[in-house]
Amino acid sequence: MFGNLFEEEESEGFSSASPKERAAKGTDEPPPPRGRSHLCGIKNQGGTCYLNSLLQTLLFTPEFREELFRLGPQELGCLEDKDKPEAKVRVIPLQLQRLFTRLLLVDQQCASTTDLTDSFGWNSSQGTNQQDVQELNRILFSALEHSLVGTSGSTFIHRLYHGTIVNSIVCKECGNISQRQEDFLDLTVCVCGVSSLEEALWNMFVEEEMFEGTNLYCCARCDRLVTAAKSAKLKKLPPFMTMSLLRFSFDFSKLERYKETGRYSFPLTINLRPFCEQTDGDDMDFTYDLFSVIIHKGGCYGGHYHAYIKDIDELGRWEPPDEDCKPKTQIKIKEVKEVCEPKLKEDDPLSVLTTIISQESPKSVLIDQLGQKLMDKIGSSWSKKFRRQYGPIGKFLQSHSDVFMLVSNGTRVALKANPPSPATECPAPADKATEPTAVGSATSDREQEIKPEGSHWFDLNDSTVTSIRESDIEKQFQGKESAYMLFYRKTQLFRPSEALNNPLYKVPSQLIQMAQDENIQLQQKREQFEASNNTVELQLHLAPFYRLDNGALQPISTEPSGITALSFDRRKTVGDLRLTIYQMQELWEGDMALTVAKSLPAGLHLYNTLTADDVSLYSVGIHTNSDLFVWNGREVCGATIQTGAEWEPVLLTVVRPFLGEDFEQEAQNGIECKQSECENGGPGLKREARGFAGGATLVEVREALGEPKESLLCQQQRGGKGG
Repeated sequence: MFGNLFEEEESEGFSSASPKERAAKGTDEPPPPRGRSHLCGIKNQGGTCYLNSLLQTLLFTPEFREELFRLGPQELGCLEDKDKPEAKVRVIPLQLQRLFTRLLLVDQQCASTTDLTDSFGWNSSQGTNQQDVQELNRILFSALEHSLVGTSGSTFIHRLYHGTIVNSIVCKECGNISQRQEDFLDLTVCVCGVSSLEEALWNMFVEEEMFEGTNLYCCARCDRLVTAAKSAKLKKLPPFMTMSLLRFSFDFSKLERYKETGRYSFPLTINLRPFCEQTDGDDMDFTYDLFSVIIHKGGCYGGHYHAYIKDIDELGRWEPPDEDCKPKTQIKIKEVKEVCEPKLKEDDPLSVLTTIISQESPKSVLIDQLGQKLMDKIGSSWSKKFRRQYGPIGKFLQSHSDVFMLVSNGTRVALKANPPSPATECPAPADKATEPTAVGSATSDREQEIKPEGSHWFDLNDSTVTSIRESDIEKQFQGKESAYMLFYRKTQLFRPSEALNNPLYKVPSQLIQMAQDENIQLQQKREQFEASNNTVELQLHLAPFYRLDNGALQPISTEPSGITALSFDRRKTVGDLRLTIYQMQELWEGDMALTVAKSLPAGLHLYNTLTADDVSLYSVGIHTNSDLFVWNGREVCGATIQTGAEWEPVLLTVVRPFLGEDFEQEAQNGIECKQSECENGGPGLKREARGFAGGATLVEVREALGEPKESLLCQQQRGGKGG
């Protein structure tokens, strides 16, 4: 139903047009354009959120991005030649270049990493298996370094990320110092037993470990066991410091892993001078600014990754988060709302899902995030809470297709009517009116609340990119959703003014051309899809081919010549449609009215007439297979036509005694009828179907039947009961 919403489900989707119908028409929906942030997300292949978070961090690392773009086809080769045995094509950096270009320049909501993961040699199962982002960071850098051997970029990973630690052991007897250096791409810092990053670094690089008592050190100079002190210092600081937090520990009593969820703070700016071997120099040489936080939500056996990232070059459009845009006047009635809001029914899956979707700002949720949002809302997964009683979530949504629908080419689920959330809907209190507020004061309050800040941070969560406050980072200090990797950048790394608000900066011309070509193709596909999606098939019923009979319009002839099919764009106006029909009916004279019609058992009936020429067909409710009656708006074949639901004709089966004069009437009409044939209502009875206007009175029905006023009209009840 909802595609591969969850691995356990394989069922067909539902929407206004099925995937088969779209394929037949060539109307597969293209990817939507970028959202309000003007930044591009990354599609989750199924468990690849860890990869997406790391790739977005690398993209928003300006120096990494520019080093990658500096490598041209002369050194990397061309992807078109990758299957040629004699060609040297470095596929991984080429695919990474293309992905970064699409993320920067192609106007789509999210990009795919399929080509990149294929270049790693991952198969489908490796791509969808949940991995650890800290390990991936090392693997990706190793793969890049290996693929760039022999190029001018062979050392750029080393220059940007490699640092050096020096481990020293000092003999307390003779003062001999034994040293050993080790390189690092990231620092693995302890979380258990410490409350902050600074405390963990202090324990690593300031505190000494003593060899004493029964745990002595063998000094090479003294040639015996002696008391000694072991310590470590940062010898070489790279431009970028990556901190991997050891959130997962092992419980030896329970023999199982667990996640450290206690408070663990980290600063936005950190000075590493106290932890370095050489402390001479300016503070700027030791100061780093936080620019990315990869966050893990869940437990040690699974979960979800997303990233808070600082937009250093201001490539995106930062705007205050939704909660900041609410005027303060809304807060004044908070207590009233809390009293009258009904409590969310956490045991009712329909209530939970409709609440989740209705509270999203676009009134829809990405399919690959629905399960996670449900867990956020009620603290339990679908499988644990509802699956046993209601089955897989996809089948539940399918069974409530009157409530849910797929949008955006099946990537999002929305409510059909966008009903108000049961958790937020509240009647206006009768005893406490909302206080009126002057426009000026409300505006000043809002401006005070949403005042732009210097650093622009975004939450990049797979396909979704949203603005966040810098202060939101503190929410990731502790809990099941907490910081897992920290990325710091040297404060002294300044950016040129040309790079600000310029996603084209340093992107090679051939990649810019690739992005431009893809944007043209996307625009063409969107226009084709919009045209196809908005084309409705109309049935035009022309008045000269109809007559009024039994309260409804009946075709004069059995030939379908009075019905004309027309394909039309519902974005156009009623006036455009009227002009088109005028051009089709060259012999039409006088006024032309277009009235919505519907085929009923009694015949064709007319409802509302389209009178506003400047209104679109979409706005007046015209959809595909709509019937429109084309006439002068007054009469058909000299008979006045009553329109509207109140005059909707009713088809009645009239049963009355069969009299001898009926033979004479049939004979006068030139119809040969035997008594046995005409008595089809039973012995001595005649049955016939007659249509009557819905607003007709019993007197008018008697007159239409030719019955005297004193005759009785009785309703026959089925099932053997008289009446």
